[in-house]
Amino acid sequence: MVDPVIASRLQFAITTIVHIIFPVMSMGLAPFLIYFTWKEVRSEQPIYEQLRRFWTRIFAVSFVVGTVTGLVLEFEFGTNFAAFSTTAGELFGGPLALEGMMAFMLEATFLGIFVFGRERVSDRLYFLSSIAVGLGTWLSAVWILIANSWMQTPRGFEVVVENGHRVVKLTDPLAAYLNPRFPYMFVHMQNSAVESVALFMAGVAAYYVFRHHVWGYPIEHIGFWEKTLKIALVALLITAPLQVLHGDAYARHVYETQPQKFAAMEAVWETESYVPEYIVAFPTDVNDLLDPRTKDLFGIGIPGGASWLASGGDPQATIRGLKSFDTQAPPVAIVFWAFRIMVALGFWFILLAFWGAYRWWRGELFEDDLLHKALMGSSLLGFVAVEVGWIVTEVGRQPWVIQGVMKTEAGVSPGLTGAEATFTLLGFVTGYALLLGLYTYVVSRLIRAGPPADEDLQSSADSTATESEVTTSD
Repeated sequence: MVDPVIASRLQFAITTIVHIIFPVMSMGLAPFLIYFTWKEVRSEQPIYEQLRRFWTRIFAVSFVVGTVTGLVLEFEFGTNFAAFSTTAGELFGGPLALEGMMAFMLEATFLGIFVFGRERVSDRLYFLSSIAVGLGTWLSAVWILIANSWMQTPRGFEVVVENGHRVVKLTDPLAAYLNPRFPYMFVHMQNSAVESVALFMAGVAAYYVFRHHVWGYPIEHIGFWEKTLKIALVALLITAPLQVLHGDAYARHVYETQPQKFAAMEAVWETESYVPEYIVAFPTDVNDLLDPRTKDLFGIGIPGGASWLASGGDPQATIRGLKSFDTQAPPVAIVFWAFRIMVALGFWFILLAFWGAYRWWRGELFEDDLLHKALMGSSLLGFVAVEVGWIVTEVGRQPWVIQGVMKTEAGVSPGLTGAEATFTLLGFVTGYALLLGLYTYVVSRLIRAGPPADEDLQSSADSTATESEVTTSD
């Protein structure tokens, strides 16, 4: 049987990797839905009703599945990480409770109006419901990221002993909740969500635009897909450069607050200066794949780039090596390669954004088949970037579950056996694989079905007008 510590970590990692897809889709779609609703109300153009109704379906499915998978994650704190819950329960309880009472209830309450109430409420109330749904989605991220960022840079607490257990006691809730890591994590996460959805929208739209304009197939509602592609490119033009610029500041903050994680990100074992930043790296030996070291790598990089990134402008800055720390190094290969993938994808997204903008400016956006193929191939890469980014964040913190306070092995439930942990791990892998497959199937069906037909929009408008006339005559 698998060691309970390893099995618990794998189980939590797998459930998180699957779960994060759904809130990213929901959070990323929220600003688009608010924009579509506003344009629909202000302009009364049918295209915006089509956009709002089509993407709302995917939002609703993502919200439901995300809620289910998120609840399971919270239960895992008690089943697999009971010792951690006992130690940090006072801090974790508040944000998780507020996430449920404030964010989830706000989102769930107004989602009913937003999905089913277009013909039943006024334009103003309906637009307000879109804002409330989007706000609730983003507030959920606030409270979850407050809890996670505190684990990275814990503040505003003291450790006391109660009934023989070390327990975290809040001494300054404001310092704990607004810890140094939170603003970096929140901006990076929310921007990445919008960027991921923009890539997804662009990829789906590019598929239909490609079939219609390049292959010459008659595609119903081609105007809908052309509009989707343009809106997605505008969002990508904003979010892609911002993600890289903010990532630079974020990495510098990691260097200042978690130097061991930063050393793992750059595979620096010995303390040295003028460390290169490899955007693309290849091991010179097969063994270096599982044990990367900057001096043994071959790749495309910036000389002194890692030192410049760490210091904020000095390519000669010194980076502390992993061997200089008292604690065991995190799994360097996982952190190093995940960081490389994330950085490479970030620059690829910028290239895609400006490529699309240039073709749009030239009036060739709908005819550039190579751009269409690139967008189709990149439609899910935003989610990949989010996944590897979280791997860097969570694996890079090891061996700590609370940085400098509690190690991960000490946070696992003390009574958990290897057999129990292995059994639940296999069960969760199977269950989540089926759930992800079902979600993919449903979303694929919604995309193939396309937007509502023009006659459906017209019949909806006629129905509303008829109801209004009946009410007036009564």
